[in-house]
Amino acid sequence: MGIISFIAFTLLVAGFAWWKTRGTDEKSADGYYLGGRSLGAITIAGSLLLTNLSAEQIVGLNGQAFSEGILVMAWETLAAIAMVITAVWFLPKYMKGGITTIPEFIEKRFDENTKAILSVLFLIAFAIVLLPTILYSGSLAFSTMFDLPALLGWEESSVIWLCVWSIGSIGIIYAIFGGLKAVAVSDLINAIGLLIGGLLIPYFGLKLIGDGDMFAGLSTLWTENQDKFDVTGDVTSSIPVGTIFTGMMIAQMYYWGTNQSILQRVFGAKSLKEGQKGMMLAAFVKFLIPVIVVLPGIIAWNVFNGDLSSADQAYPQLVKEVLPPALLGFFAAVLFGAVLSSFNSLLNSSATLFGFDLYKKFFKKDASEHQTVKAGKLFGLLVAIVSMTIAPFIANAPAGLFDYIQQALGSLSVPILAVVIIGILTKKVPALGAKVVMIVGVIMYVCTIFMRPSYQEAALAEAKTNGITDIAELAIIKAEAFPHFLHVMGILFVVNIIIMLVIGMVKPKTDIYVPETTEVIDTSPWKYAYIVGGLITLLVLSTYLIF
Repeated sequence: MGIISFIAFTLLVAGFAWWKTRGTDEKSADGYYLGGRSLGAITIAGSLLLTNLSAEQIVGLNGQAFSEGILVMAWETLAAIAMVITAVWFLPKYMKGGITTIPEFIEKRFDENTKAILSVLFLIAFAIVLLPTILYSGSLAFSTMFDLPALLGWEESSVIWLCVWSIGSIGIIYAIFGGLKAVAVSDLINAIGLLIGGLLIPYFGLKLIGDGDMFAGLSTLWTENQDKFDVTGDVTSSIPVGTIFTGMMIAQMYYWGTNQSILQRVFGAKSLKEGQKGMMLAAFVKFLIPVIVVLPGIIAWNVFNGDLSSADQAYPQLVKEVLPPALLGFFAAVLFGAVLSSFNSLLNSSATLFGFDLYKKFFKKDASEHQTVKAGKLFGLLVAIVSMTIAPFIANAPAGLFDYIQQALGSLSVPILAVVIIGILTKKVPALGAKVVMIVGVIMYVCTIFMRPSYQEAALAEAKTNGITDIAELAIIKAEAFPHFLHVMGILFVVNIIIMLVIGMVKPKTDIYVPETTEVIDTSPWKYAYIVGGLITLLVLSTYLIF
């Protein structure tokens, strides 16, 4: 029954996406990359949520919640504030320029070579970090929920390889041959399904804890796991409370304010007003998402008594435990759609970045739109194959799945955000400043990753020499030996900004930058953007005060 409902829902989504996009010209750049700039607010909101909310988010964050509790909700709730800032500040500046990619904005502000470096950084992040983790987490979820190793009689590692290449192959068909509109339309349906299915997991989980009474289950969960409902993480946690004011917001602003795979959905809006509405609607739903990506992890801790071989198995094991077979198939189909959505979105963005920002500069300067789109599709295929090859090895990552993603992306998010913000706020900082930061900034962050273990080992060795043997005390000493990676992101962001400003003073740009206005769409802002954004921000802050 589960397999039947899985196949039925998947085919329904694919059929609807084909029907809704059959009239879009996928051979033109705007048609393939931006859905013909025809997307409305609701479609944008659904696509934004599904692009972000995939298996690596659901499985990874619930895994962290299983280990640490509600404090990891910061990744979701603070995202709503970053989305509000993006809607009211970044979007008007981007969309008035009629741009298709963030590197295109960088080219207008700095120069072609700066754009090329930024495009390469985005592509590295997509191919080596984001796409492999999406494929691996989705494969882990399906393998666990359907108990595929036992069903097929294979080892788990072999099942992961099978799932990765199966999901990747289907994703290639969607993204490479369907374009943005096919992705966005299917996203909307899957977003609705994921919200419904995602809410069923905590519902059935709480009923299991409360012997059929959801509210009794919630009361039991709260009473028996008080330590899991504290948002103030200490220095040994994945999110020490101080990091909320440093690198956490850097990571959020990079993701929602400069990430091509996210903003491409908004650049496909029929107007700035629709883009802002879509971003705000997604921000409000994002504020509620911890019920789906955090609470089940705490429920799993209670149900399994904290006894699982891996924290990242918490969510798929809970789904398998609490959902009836028919609903298990439906939810697996929705999760499959979420995985495809994120995978497709990144592939579509990879094709966009290569076609627009690299192919015409380095390979064929006089390429037509059709040739550019074709080259982008072929490059997207190459990126997909690389990511599918890397994905199974994510199982060997030392940190938890979600922590691994954030630490790996830190090397790129800090310099990219610094360059975009300086590009918007200043007019005299030259391209040299951006190039230095995008190269040196990555090197500095990578150096801190290699430095951290040696500092921690030295601190532990000294502590043991001094007779300290208490495990909790040693954990604190280890954590304090080197700044948390989110603090490092905050520090390096300031350093990168200073480097660019100093270069701007020593060697200022000779031709003063003047922002261009290209009215591709109606760029009149939504008159309620600041009011709605303020209300969403108040909701987020009040949540932190409650906990």
